[in-house]
Amino acid sequence: MPQLCENSPFESAFVTLKLTSADFTGSENITRYSYRELVRATSNFDHKIGEGGYGPVYKGALKDGTAIAVKVLSLHSRQGAKEFLNELLAISDVAHENLVKLYGCCVEGNHRILVYNYLENNSLAHTLLGSGHSNIQFNWRTRVNICIGVAQGLAFLHDSVRPHIVHRDIKASNILLDKDLTPKISDFGLAKLLPSDVSHVSTRVAGTLGYLAPEYAIRGQVTRKADVYSYGVLLIEIVSGRCNTDTKLPYDDQILLEKTWRYYDQGNLEEIIDSSLGEDLDIDEACRFLKVGLLCTQDVTKRRPGMSAVVAMLRGEADVGTEIISKPDVIRDFRDLKVRSRATSSTLLTSIMARSSLLSSEETTRTSITFTAISERD
Repeated sequence: MPQLCENSPFESAFVTLKLTSADFTGSENITRYSYRELVRATSNFDHKIGEGGYGPVYKGALKDGTAIAVKVLSLHSRQGAKEFLNELLAISDVAHENLVKLYGCCVEGNHRILVYNYLENNSLAHTLLGSGHSNIQFNWRTRVNICIGVAQGLAFLHDSVRPHIVHRDIKASNILLDKDLTPKISDFGLAKLLPSDVSHVSTRVAGTLGYLAPEYAIRGQVTRKADVYSYGVLLIEIVSGRCNTDTKLPYDDQILLEKTWRYYDQGNLEEIIDSSLGEDLDIDEACRFLKVGLLCTQDVTKRRPGMSAVVAMLRGEADVGTEIISKPDVIRDFRDLKVRSRATSSTLLTSIMARSSLLSSEETTRTSITFTAISERD
């Protein structure tokens, strides 16, 4: 039996996490593993299979032989106790073919660990969009199944779960693949719950630049349409076989979404399709998928389709050709985001000040307080 290392890297990793049993209300039915059980299951955390913002991920096996992925919150994680709880509670009672399955967790002493089903073929970022280290052949039918599978998973989160779940970090590295290349949406640390009677929630901006919907990145407004935008970027990546952002390319070609729009505007959308695709490529279907991606990334939020409509369009059950597609909005980099955020804040403040001049001094004070509260809400 493997012995717990005296100087385990996890022994001091969670000293700053102060969580009480009250914090875990709603997770009573989640299987709890002891730290010693997970040490044994992972052979003392010997087989590392990944690393994310949350921390390292290790492969292991339960006593019955079930393969597991053990996700450990690390000392240097950009996410903390709040995100750990967020992921735990968001996914604990949710089950779908295209979502990762949470087996349980370890909350013992200072340890914060999540236990998931093990997925054999890593992530889309590593396999399809990586630097050629994968032996997987992503033919067109495989890509179709992945695109539709991810869309189905998101539609389930957006429409079938109550309250609705907005993932907030849909990207290639968070789409994992099982042995049959069935896609599974993972990493719910940034997820937000959206009650049916609420149009949006205001929050701090988190996620990955390149996938962030502009209205969310600039104003911190989270709606299901923010996920739709991220999915649209991912969809175009899968069809084209390249990452949305590649700074090694000439400036005009660095942003895939911008380049796709140019080809669409010129009537040459097929030019963006991955040239490595073989005989099973259906060019008309691929162009339809690209149009759906552009519909999902339109600047005006209300023009983006919902994820259930996206599934129907991808399956050919709804017509894409009748939809008017407007130019997508793209935030190129953090400097662009900073400039536009300042401009938005300035415009909002000017509007508030103009309105305040028409109010009494008492109402003016109330308006200022409201503005401050909204800007700081998390």
